[in-house]
Amino acid sequence: MAAVVLPGDTIPVSSLLPNIPYPRLGPGVHQSRSTSATVATAAGLLTHNQKKRTIAITHPHARYAPAVNDLVIAQFHHSSSDYFHMGLTPHYPQAILGQLAFENVTKKTRPQLKPGDLVYAKVLSANRNMEVELTCVNPSTGKSDPEGLGVLDSGMVWEVSTGFATRLLKREGVVILDELGSKMKATKGFEVAVGKNGKVWVDCGEGGVKGCLALGRCLKETDEKNLTEPEQKKLVNKIVAELGLG
Repeated sequence: MAAVVLPGDTIPVSSLLPNIPYPRLGPGVHQSRSTSATVATAAGLLTHNQKKRTIAITHPHARYAPAVNDLVIAQFHHSSSDYFHMGLTPHYPQAILGQLAFENVTKKTRPQLKPGDLVYAKVLSANRNMEVELTCVNPSTGKSDPEGLGVLDSGMVWEVSTGFATRLLKREGVVILDELGSKMKATKGFEVAVGKNGKVWVDCGEGGVKGCLALGRCLKETDEKNLTEPEQKKLVNKIVAELGLG
């Protein structure tokens, strides 16, 4: 499991990232000028990435606060003349999404959303004292950027911590998706959309409900127990065997 650290704790850089004399220090980590020791400046989970040569401290259960360019999974609430009004989290005011802010749509072909429908979107603006605005296209090109933005049909949604959602998006210390993908080739794999607001949408196609349940269980257990990569691989093998997906 990932280690929990407190402010002032010394970080064992040499054991976490051997043969990397000058790692990149991310949020929550600082090198003392007086002792040259690497210390934590915040409480949280100590994470490291061998490939990216980074060490950082994450805050897995922090409340989500929208920032420009964040990818989010938003839930439709109601519409006004030009906008869809979307929920991001229960504790945050609704965001707005232009009804024409989708790739290749017109007033006649814009999505006909129903309450509860989900949309994968990007935060376009997040100014204080103003509504957060979302989009499903790059305003300069009118194209979906990245691909996959738009209405999410079928599938299931799982709630995860904001810290784990960030790790999934950055692919830092998380191997369950790759492991499950290799195990579920016979059912043509699955689609995943990760929202930085702590939501993960999965659609397993031919894998059906069993595939979605396997993904959900792996996500929840990895998040809640802060499993290491070897522990995640064992978990995937266990759940795939239990559900008969291998």
